[in-house]
Amino acid sequence: MRLDFIRPLYERSGPYASVYLGALTRPERGTHWHSVRDRLDHHVDKATMEALEEEALRAAAGRALFATHGDVVLAESLAEAPYELAVWTPLPHITPLLLRRGENVPHLRVIVDHAGAELTMFGGGSPRTAIVEAASWPLQKTAQGGWSQKRYERAVDETWEKNAVAVAHEIDEQVRRVGAELILVAGEPKSRSYLLHHLGTKSADRVTMVEHGSREDHGQFEEDVERALDDWLGRKRAELLERHQESAGPTGTARVSHALREGRVHALLMPGEVPKPVWIGGGGTQLATDQGELRRWGVSEPVQERSDSALVRAAAMTDAELWFTDAVTDVAAVLRY
Repeated sequence: MRLDFIRPLYERSGPYASVYLGALTRPERGTHWHSVRDRLDHHVDKATMEALEEEALRAAAGRALFATHGDVVLAESLAEAPYELAVWTPLPHITPLLLRRGENVPHLRVIVDHAGAELTMFGGGSPRTAIVEAASWPLQKTAQGGWSQKRYERAVDETWEKNAVAVAHEIDEQVRRVGAELILVAGEPKSRSYLLHHLGTKSADRVTMVEHGSREDHGQFEEDVERALDDWLGRKRAELLERHQESAGPTGTARVSHALREGRVHALLMPGEVPKPVWIGGGGTQLATDQGELRRWGVSEPVQERSDSALVRAAAMTDAELWFTDAVTDVAAVLRY
């Protein structure tokens, strides 16, 4: 999981109010909010409470809200809130959100045919769909016969290929723009073949073909896509675990914290929530299991915080990935070097 979307949380100094709300009907919101507000009342300043209230009262679905200094810095909808929670802590209590949000893989969904393609981009914001078409005639081969038959068929093939070239160009551009790690392609077989031929190497290496789907009828396309994403994520987790084991990567909060402070972590592996305390400073990578160690790093007044909150902050601020897996029983890390 890329953590770019939570980085703004750490560009603002805390403490933070972290509020998780279940799905509510409109009449329930006011009463429910009053009970949440009572839990925060002795800690949260008036401006921050007002900002939270405005966001909470218009939320019908489950919500995760993170606010400080009069602003809601991040608000995310949840299909299901993990549990009702309202806390005031040095860092945002972000792990329950990340566990339920799941790995947000930047990827493209492509349905290609002779006329072009429908592309949907996932990554860097809300999904965006585009239609790519370069040439509209001739598209259909006929059995008309005659001396011009071969020339006409060649013209049709050229139109198909011209559209595939345009689609390939758009895919290459989107891979560069959103950092897509996976390209899921369905559609007409010959157009898929043309497309693969014209994709850049970086894009071609990310292609997975899925069986069903056309632009007129998606059919089982979405099911195929979700299955392919799950398979890709499973392989990715297995690769990271193998790298960690082969390189004897750091395990345990103390060793992983040290690697994060040095900016050496490529991927942080966590079994789930890790509530045990660590010591932190104001800097993004200032965390340690030993208070004295953090003081030696120049932190004059360390404060205690949950391990998972501190580890996630350090991962986000060093551009490390985060992966939850039950294959580890303690925090672990895959190193860059």
